Amino acid sequence: MVPECREPVTELYRDAHILVVNKPPFLLSVPGRAPENRDCVTARLKRRDPDLRLVHRLDLDTSGVMVFALTRDAQSALSRAFQRRQVAKAYQAVVDGLVREDDGDIDLPLCPDWPNRPLQKVCFETGKAALTRWRVLQRDTARNRTRLRLAPVTGRSHQLRIHCREIGHPILGCDLYAPPEVLGLSDRLLLHAETLAFNHPVTGLWSEFHSPVPF
Repeated sequence: MVPECREPVTELYRDAHILVVNKPPFLLSVPGRAPENRDCVTARLKRRDPDLRLVHRLDLDTSGVMVFALTRDAQSALSRAFQRRQVAKAYQAVVDGLVREDDGDIDLPLCPDWPNRPLQKVCFETGKAALTRWRVLQRDTARNRTRLRLAPVTGRSHQLRIHCREIGHPILGCDLYAPPEVLGLSDRLLLHAETLAFNHPVTGLWSEFHSPVPF
């Protein structure tokens, strides 16, 4: 059973075609399989917009910007944009340790870790390409942590969590890929979808949406 989330889903933008919201942490994007895990972003939004259509997801523990379609045509256009990597995404994360370089790329293929599902793992034989670009925003020497901006080029499951761990800097509060001492440094995963940008599915205009980082 997932934790109860009492924080609201807040609306960032709406028109006749799309709805952009800010997802709180500890809220599923879509309903879980168990009856007690029905509360989710989609279910809450459908109370007002019953024809709402899913375009993409954020992990349970991740907060930040999500876009939904309000028409079938908008859903098709947005889904194509995500598939073709024509969507710009930027996250902020706080990771353990002081990252030495100022920026870089993490290019490590990922695949499911079948015996340990839902975990994923790096696999050069059967993994799918996964690329993350990152940049240091702040180094906190007193607390031995670094704030990063992460720009995933691909959208693999748990990509940002695994890539940060693989460079030796797991995300604080990560219950899947961080050691216990790093998990215990935060009561939530310090990963937030800060920016989402794409060509509007109807007007074609480049549209950017931002959510303030809550940590």
